Amino acid sequence: MKPASRDAPAPGGHDAAATQAPAAHRAIEAVWRIECAMIVAAIARMVRDVGLAEDLAQDALVAALERWPSSGMPERPGAWLMATAKNRALDHLRHAKLAASKHQEIGNDLEAQEATIVPDFVDGLDAARADRIGDDLLRLMFTACHPVLSTEAQVALTLKLLGGLSSAEIARAFLVPEPTIAQRIVRAKRTLSAARVPFDLPEPAALAPRLASVLQVVYLIFNEGYTATAGEDWMRPALCDEATRLGRMLAELAPNEPEVHGLLALMELQASRTAARVDAAGRPVLLPDQDRGRWDRLLIRRGLAALARAEAIGAAPGPYALQAAIAACHARAARAGDTDWPRIVALYDALARIAPSPVVELNRAVAVGMAFGPSAGLAIVDAMRDEPSLRHYQWLPSVRGDLLAKLGRPDEACQEFEHAAALARNAREREYLEERIRECRRSR
Repeated sequence: MKPASRDAPAPGGHDAAATQAPAAHRAIEAVWRIECAMIVAAIARMVRDVGLAEDLAQDALVAALERWPSSGMPERPGAWLMATAKNRALDHLRHAKLAASKHQEIGNDLEAQEATIVPDFVDGLDAARADRIGDDLLRLMFTACHPVLSTEAQVALTLKLLGGLSSAEIARAFLVPEPTIAQRIVRAKRTLSAARVPFDLPEPAALAPRLASVLQVVYLIFNEGYTATAGEDWMRPALCDEATRLGRMLAELAPNEPEVHGLLALMELQASRTAARVDAAGRPVLLPDQDRGRWDRLLIRRGLAALARAEAIGAAPGPYALQAAIAACHARAARAGDTDWPRIVALYDALARIAPSPVVELNRAVAVGMAFGPSAGLAIVDAMRDEPSLRHYQWLPSVRGDLLAKLGRPDEACQEFEHAAALARNAREREYLEERIRECRRSR
């Protein structure tokens, strides 16, 4: 078995071949991002080892990087990569000299039989075959988010296997050293192998908690892109795009799960504000001050449609559907002053009942302040000041500072913004808070 830590050469790299054919490498990268999850999933079902499946899939990518710049991209590049990876998988299984019973199992496996045919095999796909691809992708999602892995490992492995990102790209996205991400991925694959995690869907009784883990990982990825924890940029749109793509894929694969559609709705609606969330200098623009004419109406329509699908399934709304309903209240308001804040408070009340957390309570305080006045919001925030989990959370003093400023108490507000700025790890966020400090000092 090849070492699981090996990454394929980045298609956009600066080696000699990339220098000679940058356009071809960009095209290969685009194809790989689209096809990688399906390829890894199909190979994992053949070899029953996610780490080995990724290595074999990347062998196919290496072959494309070597051949396509000179020979040209095949008519069906995804099919070429799939067939090449399957042939690599069959070679591996043959060379491993598996027991005769295993050979018989492989011989009876439709996927293994298809692996030897030419790269345009996709012409023969029928509905049942397409369903199998969907099942394999769903298995890959649940495997990458298996509870034997830490959340950090689940995020890294999901981006690697389902997003097609390299270790370097994941490391840049989360501002950690590349070796840290590479080792995290290696350990995750070894853990899955050592635990003999089956490449299969969970039993019905275990499906709900496992699905919750999958959704949590996808939303963690989106949130890190939507409001970066640290670094120089307020947002990392590429991470939002990857998470939304995974959400759309999951919605197609699990169409009867309301929280899947709820999460997709939430991400689409929040992503619709991307262009308005920063000014020309990259500084944050908070929701009340955004130019709503810059919101993406197509994403809003898609988000509202996903929310409608979640509601149409008929189950009681879950945490993601409730958060999507809150985002929908903002999306439907043509102006900030038109926002239905009492409705948002009611939705936060419902969210706090089924998924209570200090962050939900802090957001509820903001909504209460907008609906019923800053004094009402401040009373909720003041009750949270000693909450241990928010001790280093910059938005607690920031929200308190905003409410105090609205109440005409600039000295106290200034102190809260100074505290928040000291806690902020994101440079743009810190700049915003420093500007609020200056505003408070001017209003004394």
